[in-house]
Amino acid sequence: MHDLRLAAGEKLRCVSYAPFHRPGQTPFDKNIVISRQQIGEDLKALAAITGCVRIYAVDAGLDQVPAVARELGLTVLLGAWIGHDRQKNTRELERAIALANEYRDVVRALIVGNEVLLRHERTASEMHALIASARAASAVPVTYADVWEYWLENAQIADAVDFVTVHILPFWEDEPVDIARALAHIGEIRARVGAHFPGKTVLIGETGWPSAGRQREDSLPSKVNQARYIREFIRRAHAEGWDYNLIEAIDQPWKRQLEGTVGGYWGMLTADGLQPKFPLAGAVAERDGIACPLTGAMTGALAALVLALIGRVRTLFRQPWRLAAVTLAGATTGLIAVLHAEHAMLAYESFTDWSALGVVALAAVLAGAALTRWQGDALAPADAAWRRIRQEKLASSAADILSALRGFILFAAAVAAILLLVTSRYRDFPSLLYLTPAAIYGVIGWWRKEPLSRPEHICAAVVTLCAIGRWLPEPANPQAVYWLLTGLALALPALGGRFGKRRDGSAIPQQSE
Repeated sequence: MHDLRLAAGEKLRCVSYAPFHRPGQTPFDKNIVISRQQIGEDLKALAAITGCVRIYAVDAGLDQVPAVARELGLTVLLGAWIGHDRQKNTRELERAIALANEYRDVVRALIVGNEVLLRHERTASEMHALIASARAASAVPVTYADVWEYWLENAQIADAVDFVTVHILPFWEDEPVDIARALAHIGEIRARVGAHFPGKTVLIGETGWPSAGRQREDSLPSKVNQARYIREFIRRAHAEGWDYNLIEAIDQPWKRQLEGTVGGYWGMLTADGLQPKFPLAGAVAERDGIACPLTGAMTGALAALVLALIGRVRTLFRQPWRLAAVTLAGATTGLIAVLHAEHAMLAYESFTDWSALGVVALAAVLAGAALTRWQGDALAPADAAWRRIRQEKLASSAADILSALRGFILFAAAVAAILLLVTSRYRDFPSLLYLTPAAIYGVIGWWRKEPLSRPEHICAAVVTLCAIGRWLPEPANPQAVYWLLTGLALALPALGGRFGKRRDGSAIPQQSE
């Protein structure tokens, strides 16, 4: 990767700042007021890398930002949040104008509304009137911020602003842009906007790249890609004299509620501790090391070996191939469990996430544990296995546990596949969560062709159809491909069994109730 070190004394032009990065903080809390102390700590950290911050509203304590910025020698792009509520819009705009006029030595510009047209919360004519009114009362330049397409579609707004503030985010384009083409895309769009509004200065009000989350076609969120984008962008912007604002300063965990995992990881600093994710020069690695995955693999292998040997030492040592298979399965399960835990720390935001998805993860681990005790006896349909487990409880056989877990996991996978198909934009591919069950039941299913219940067949069909349906719009997306393969490995063998019968057509013997 190129060395893109900034010149001595040079800083980032401007970065978006929101203070809602500590546990429990969210702008959805109508009563939240961020303390001046926290704002001071945040801006002091940001002053080391930039000379300007952009804020999007003046409520929730953000009206303190100009005063703190003055003390630290920062300037501010001051935003007034405009939405559905007309009365709130009036209060917000009046407060923003008053702050801009009071701190005209600090406030570079007043931004009236952010992506209001994109959200369809006000019409272009309404925004034109609001901006013109603010411009008449403001002592600083006034602008409006939106994605570039909406500027081109609503060019009349340019008459009301002092300069055009345009958002260009290659990752979020309707046709996502690969990191290799991202900078060229920025240059093309900026030139297009400039040509569309001759005589108006153009500020790139938002641009950046996420460090984690769902891949969109060729656009992959990663720490390496984020570092590459920021480095290459600032080199070109500084060389060509572009005015810009990067999104964003600090990771915002609350945004995962709106945009999925990817929404929380656009920051250059971590939410916890305000630590830089990467340097502006030098090597960048996606992970700090492999100690955790290796530990997981070793722990899984050891646990599987111990479980398999309990009560069967002589038998297993006479079957070294079985012992090796069990150890390999345990190592793989442990490795996947650690990788999924790392993903969960990034992606799971709510109690519902942790409880619901945690149960599925536990089921996957239990399936791996049951596999080590399985003697190769026939697996029953899930409903029959559940009935026997309720009777036998702790004395239940490994085969019944595997059968019952198969039914639960197929149902959970069907729900996940449907959600991913119908609400895919902000939803992660759950491949890691189902990878271990897919391996276990895929191998057993193709090997044994065990019978399944009708609900299991239905769930398997749903997983198959939805996994294919999700992959078709993004055939080159590796994450979509992994999910397709995981779903098919889990579901296709289940479709091969007959309802309540073995492959030879004989009925499954049922234990008396």
